Amino acid sequence: MTKRSRRTHSPAFKAKVALAAIKGEKTLAELAQQFDVHPNQITTWKSQLLEGAAGVFGQEKAEPKEAAVDLKALHAKIGELTLENDFLEGALTKAGLLSAKR
Repeated sequence: MTKRSRRTHSPAFKAKVALAAIKGEKTLAELAQQFDVHPNQITTWKSQLLEGAAGVFGQEKAEPKEAAVDLKALHAKIGELTLENDFLEGALTKAGLLSAKR
């Protein structure tokens, strides 16, 4: 038995196979042979299609999400830390503990 390399299928192909499975005109075994995929894969694609079908009609409108982090606060903190680093670098240089070369 030769081992087949992993294949990736396009979303259009997955939808085509899942719709054929939903129609029920052929058995899973027949569809698997026709499309050259495993029956378990067809079942998975079919369930994914059924779960996501409501989203096609826009019943659940996704509200735009706000940024999870406050950018103004982060920029303020960056500025604060930069100022602190500059101050400490100057103080250490004056004290002779930091070489000017770096």
